[in-house]
Amino acid sequence: MRNEQLISALGNCINHCNYCADACLDEDNVKMMVKCIRIDKVCAEVCSALSQVLATSYSDVRGLVEYCKKVCEACAKECEGHDHKHCQECADACRKCADACATYLN
Repeated sequence: MRNEQLISALGNCINHCNYCADACLDEDNVKMMVKCIRIDKVCAEVCSALSQVLATSYSDVRGLVEYCKKVCEACAKECEGHDHKHCQECADACRKCADACATYLN
């Protein structure tokens, strides 16, 4: 089922974004991490909302999936700009989630 694959990718992305945001707070230069923390939090929230909607039988989700894909891509781009392991792992999870969104839309 399409929903299950996307829900799995969303859960993975939520976990990585929440972990990344928290780990960024422990970095020496937290001011440099503000944008990363902010987009991590937004990405986790958007993925969570989409996951909750997909768990229902509601079918008008295309716009939310498209928005989620956009936010995941933006989060991946931001995290890729940092060398920290948690940022790189988050970027990977976000890219996979964006890909799952794209697959769902096709």
